[in-house]
Amino acid sequence: MTNFNEWRSRLDMINQGHVLAGWASLAPERQKALLDQLAGIDLEELPTLVKAYVLSKPAAALPPDLRPARYYPYDASGAFRPWDRAAYKHAGEDLIRRGKVAAFVVAGGQGSRLGYEGPKGCYPAGAVTDAPLFEIFAQGILATRRRYSTSVPWYIMTSPLNHAQTVAFFEANGFFGLPRSDVMFLPQGVMPSLDIATGRMLMAAPGEIATNPDGHGGCVRALDRSGALRDMEERGIEQLSYFQVDNPLVRVIDPVFIGLHAAAPDSSGEMSSKMLAKAGPDEKVGVFCEAGGKTRVIEYSDMPAPIVTAKRDDGSLLYNAGSIAIHIISVEFLGRLARDPRFELPWHRAEKKVACVDPATGKPLNPTVNNAVKLERFVFDALELCRASIVLETDRVEEFAPIKNATGVDSAQSCREIQTQRAARWLAAAGVEIPRTPDGRPDCVLEIRPGTALCAQDLQSDEIPRRIERGEKRVF
Repeated sequence: MTNFNEWRSRLDMINQGHVLAGWASLAPERQKALLDQLAGIDLEELPTLVKAYVLSKPAAALPPDLRPARYYPYDASGAFRPWDRAAYKHAGEDLIRRGKVAAFVVAGGQGSRLGYEGPKGCYPAGAVTDAPLFEIFAQGILATRRRYSTSVPWYIMTSPLNHAQTVAFFEANGFFGLPRSDVMFLPQGVMPSLDIATGRMLMAAPGEIATNPDGHGGCVRALDRSGALRDMEERGIEQLSYFQVDNPLVRVIDPVFIGLHAAAPDSSGEMSSKMLAKAGPDEKVGVFCEAGGKTRVIEYSDMPAPIVTAKRDDGSLLYNAGSIAIHIISVEFLGRLARDPRFELPWHRAEKKVACVDPATGKPLNPTVNNAVKLERFVFDALELCRASIVLETDRVEEFAPIKNATGVDSAQSCREIQTQRAARWLAAAGVEIPRTPDGRPDCVLEIRPGTALCAQDLQSDEIPRRIERGEKRVF
């Protein structure tokens, strides 16, 4: 009981004593689970967070010197800022070959919005094969390992909700051919969901605190606390290729991007990012900007309409550099972010509806208006902490087909269509005849697996047909 009294005293001191209401009625295993939950929460930090983010509402103020971010264009040989793609590819390949690069995927989400019960990384995403997202990424890593005769460790951030299922999925699939010792799973941290009026922790059930994931920026803490960061340091890993689980077209290990990040004269080699030209002013992606000499991402919801719609003389968007959550981050910089308080990422406030119970009675409460504040961190906030950060433009068809929605834009269907477009582009470049609809879209369904080709140049002419038939489904 001494342990309980200590917890009660600590909670009472920060106005959170309600968490232990009904303690005596809880079964012993529920009591232990609650204390375990409390042990994972930084209670000393909580009053400061409540005061700063719940009882007050930080205003999102844009810096006065805001301007569009500079970036390396996708067309490296064009008139706009030409750069030596081959030289940077060579630099990136050297790092990969020497075993200095690892992959890191943020995979804490569930597929429920897609009508799929299970971790999102298990979702069938291959345009023809229905290969799960995890398998597609694993193939990219395996192909890289073979090409450069090297090891590429893979770190996978899960969530408490899907950690066990994710590990079991890999075990059931033999880790997709990867060495077990080169795959490490680490659960994302959580934060208590806080009552919007009082800042008190909401209760999901008697003896259970309502929590929410601490955001993709929580990966910094998760990498450190899990031992993954130390594992990288012991392996001699220098650079981490960061991506999110919903995009099967991502170049898991991109030598050009890695080399540019590590060797460009205007890069500190700490953190770099990929961007896409926005499809239009209403596309809901963060935008790379510059202010105070630093690169930063401004959330689309924080950008006033006059900035969102501002145009250049040629009619293109002025603020067009859309963030697609693909980064290279140095292990040394991650260590600073995790261990030096001066580099701690800020919290962001989000107002949400959270089902909960009355802590005194246990009666369920189903709010119809926002009753909670969720706090999360964003990994792109680390850009402002870099000495210098660069942005590389990529092509939408080449590298961005996220599966976020059940239908429409960024759905499984749109992803299959973009996979087919990319495969048709690569095959056509190799001389293959592609059937087209009247509006120019491929009239077929195509999938090129990463194990076959990581880029268009990898396709071997003696292994591909001279033409694709109309309506054909074909995997390479």
